[in-house]
Formats: sequence, structure tokens, C-alpha cells
Amino acid sequence: MNRVIIGSQWGDEGKAKITDLLTVNADVVIRSQGGCNAGHTVVVDGKTFKFHLVPSGILYDGKVCFLGAGTVILPEFFKKETDDLIEQGIDLSNLKISPLASITMPYHTEVDGFVESTTTKGKIGTTKKGIGPTYTDKMARIGLKIQDLYSLETLSEKLDVILPQKNKVLEKVYGLQPYTKDCIISLCEMYAEIFRPYVCFNWQEMLETFKKQNKNILFEGAQGVMLDVDYGTYPYVTSSNPIAGGACTGSGYGPCMIDEVAGVAKAYVTRVGEGPFVTELTDEIGKRIQDIGHEFGATTGRPRRCGWFDAVIMRYSALVGGLTTLALTKIDVFDDFDEIKVCTAYKDSRNGKIYYSYPTDVYMHKYLEPIYETHPGWKTSLSGIKKYEDLPENAKKYLSRLEELVNIPISIVSVGPDREQTIFR
Repeated sequence: MNRVIIGSQWGDEGKAKITDLLTVNADVVIRSQGGCNAGHTVVVDGKTFKFHLVPSGILYDGKVCFLGAGTVILPEFFKKETDDLIEQGIDLSNLKISPLASITMPYHTEVDGFVESTTTKGKIGTTKKGIGPTYTDKMARIGLKIQDLYSLETLSEKLDVILPQKNKVLEKVYGLQPYTKDCIISLCEMYAEIFRPYVCFNWQEMLETFKKQNKNILFEGAQGVMLDVDYGTYPYVTSSNPIAGGACTGSGYGPCMIDEVAGVAKAYVTRVGEGPFVTELTDEIGKRIQDIGHEFGATTGRPRRCGWFDAVIMRYSALVGGLTTLALTKIDVFDDFDEIKVCTAYKDSRNGKIYYSYPTDVYMHKYLEPIYETHPGWKTSLSGIKKYEDLPENAKKYLSRLEELVNIPISIVSVGPDREQTIFR
């Protein structure tokens, strides 16, 4: 079984835990897009691990973890993360990096930080890790790839093309300092040593072998469908494709390799950074969800905006994300709630128009009001429940209603942060 795991909201849905659980049956885990702007937290036996670039499947012995060509890698951050994992006793001998992955250079983080700090109107709310500028250069065909680090001739020729363009932009547009060729080559020599233990130059043969041997492959997504650069709340999005289709372009495998697409969603919705959020709660209920759910970013520490479950964006995610099943996390956050709301549609306050399908023009979202239905809470702890049939009746009714609204089966229900706090249907 080859599975893609993607976030089906705005990221931070608990993908790492679901990935960690499904890795048990996988031989290979592939991260196909994004960079260290993603943050995954996994709790194993009460011990917390925070991942940003490295697939969380590395916690298992014998699982090959591969960073595909669609990823962008900030070398200094990668070194810190791998050093920390090694210090925690994690074996990284099965960690592989595609030579086609893109490198985030210092000027990428500088530009990202400059834009975020000087922009007032239309601020995106990036993590300032240089992700967007790295993808920009990739698409402009002036980016550096991991493989360039290991050929001085190639690197020199590319820099003769890249640096005149890059320095002109750095100086004239951003007022930043230019880089000399010698400086970049020196940096790249250091980066080559950071990546050397992990670069997989025979990645084609490796993937072909996995295919021939019918290995079980898990494609680990970062961010979420609503942050997709093509289908998300543009321009308040990431710079890659977190949808299932992105797993193909970023991994090296075609779509015929995928058997299942599991979307991960919280029993409510959160968002980090700027952008529209129709069901956002700015009152004491939103603060209550934030506190109980410990809703603070794993990468930035920023508090996450919280709101009720939104079936409108979930139906949209199911379509463009290619979802075939759903894993619902953090339902236990509602254990002490008297009632729980679910958004079933939007209403345009200007003309009363009702939207059941997601309106992609995010600039009119300020006029949208959520239409809610209210469900009674279950007023008991779910954390120790192991079987679906043992859930309180109101919890089962809530889950059934979500299935009806989204038209996708919920196959996994998470009732706590630990591995064992999971119900499989």
C-alpha cells in the first residue's frame, strides 16, 4: 500500500502523528515538498521530537527516509536538526537526500526577512526561512541544487550566470549587500560537507528498486491543501504544492504509484500567519481551544488562530487534494465543551448569497459569514478510549455528521498526542 498523507486545512493538523503511526507498515518515507518552514511534533513514550525537514519516519529502525527533489533545504537548519537528532540517539544512516533538491542560500533568507519586516499591507506571514525566494529562483532557473555542490566546474559556471542577476536585485531592489563568487563558493564547500553523508546520487536506481520490490511507500506532506500555491488562499499560501499531486512531482514517482490519499484534519481549524479564515474565533472560545489544544507553532512558536470545523474548505480539500480517507485529530480538545459548532456553508453579508462550494476569491472573504449547526458535547474524557464503538454517543454522532458533510470516511480518530491514543476504524 502506497499512501500520501497531506494536511487538509492550513497545516498543523497533526500529520506527524498520523505519519508516525502509518510508518509502521511502510518501508520508505518520502518528503516531497516544502522546507524547514514546516514543523512536525511527534510524541513517543512521553518523549517529544520536533521535525522540520527530516521525515518523522526516521524514528523507526530500517525505514528509508528520502527528501525528494521538490524540497528546499536550508543547510544550517538541516545541520542543526540532524545534530539534535543524533544527540537524542536517533540513527540517521537511512536518511537520503535527492541531489535535485534545492538549496536555500543566505540571500534567500535575507530577502524573505526584508520583505516580511518592511511590508505593511498584504503581509503574508512567512516563517522568514527563505522558502519563497528559494522556490522563486528555482522557477526562474537561477537556483542551486544539492548536486551543484560536488562539481566546482558546474558551480562556477552557474554562479557566473546567477550572481550578476542576484546581486543587482539585492542592491537595487532591497538595498542589501551583494555576494562575491568566492564567498558563495566558500559557503558551498561548507554545505557540501553538511550534506555529504546523506546525498543519494543513485536515487533513480533506489526508487526503481523500491518499485520492483513492491515496497510500501509513505509520501509525507508538509503544510496543507489550503496553503497550496495554486489552490490555497492565494496569495496567503506557501510556495509549493502540498496537494497529493505535489507528492508525485516532488518525489520522483508518478501518480500510478499512489493507492490512497489520507487527509489529516483537526476537529476544529487552526491557521498560522495572515490570510482569510471564515470560522475564526477571536473570543474566549477561540482562546479556550488554543489553550487546551496547545496551539502554538512548532517552527515559529507563534500562537495559532483557532476556529470551528469548516466543512466548506474540507469539501474543497477533498476535491483538489485528492483525498480518499480522513484522519481526524484533537477531538479530545472538546471533551469539556457543552456544545460544538460546525460550519456547513457561507453567507455573503452584502447580498445574502449562500455558498456551499468554496469561493476562491479570498478578497471577498471579509464579507463571508459562517452558517453553523450546533452539536451537543459528550462531557467526558476520550483519551483512554481504544475502540470506536466505545466512544460516547454524541462523539460518534459528531464524527458521522462530519463524514456526511465532507463525503469522505473517517478512518482514524486521534484522542491524544501519544501513539496509543488513536482509534482505527
